[in-house]
Amino acid sequence: MGPLTQQPVTKFPQFYLTAPATCPYLDGKLERKVFTQLLGPAATTLNDALTHAGFRRSQSIAYKPACDGCSACISVRIVCPQFNYTKSFRRISNRNRDLVIEPVVAHATEEQFDLLQLYLKTRHPAGGMTEMDEHDYTAMVEDTSVMTRLIEYRLPSEGKHRKGPLIAASLTDVLDDGLSMVYSFFDPAYAKRGLGSFMILNHVDLAVSKGLDHVYLGYWVQHSQKMAYKARFRPLEALTANGWRPL
Repeated sequence: MGPLTQQPVTKFPQFYLTAPATCPYLDGKLERKVFTQLLGPAATTLNDALTHAGFRRSQSIAYKPACDGCSACISVRIVCPQFNYTKSFRRISNRNRDLVIEPVVAHATEEQFDLLQLYLKTRHPAGGMTEMDEHDYTAMVEDTSVMTRLIEYRLPSEGKHRKGPLIAASLTDVLDDGLSMVYSFFDPAYAKRGLGSFMILNHVDLAVSKGLDHVYLGYWVQHSQKMAYKARFRPLEALTANGWRPL
């Protein structure tokens, strides 16, 4: 018998299932999620693969709905090279042409947190995120083991050495084939600008400029008003049992 050699051990991610909880999208439904941790040197590769398989990232966790008897949550992504800039989208882009857009490192600031609080209290007053404090927000932004950026949207500078007010921001992961919008928020006082839609349009433009094919929007639920806006961005692909297909 020849000398024994130690074989490398391949570590596969371990998946877990949450307990049932109230569904935030459909009345009378319960949700469960399957999740795993994104840790170690393979975290970026794993996050790419899981995003392609319909998972979403929250801090160092990748999760996906695994609800009993319900498959309403559908992963969707925009096909950027063929994106259809409608007249409505062009008006939104023109309305925000004056904004200063800057991708920055995923570092939490007091200015961002104040904007998030304003957004949540106005747009989602009954949501669980309204209880977030500054430590929770810092973890949301900085607890990442993948390539994450914060894209800030500001009004024009108020002075030679001063940045303009922050009115919108998007926490975004950079994937091998696209951009994944983890969470976005904006100042509701600027509702006429359509900032929520504009941030998506800007991500499409950023993806195209980087040679990336997709912008991942998370989950779309057909009968949820909260999710209806995503269907406006075409062409849109949905993850099905047969892979990604046109929605």
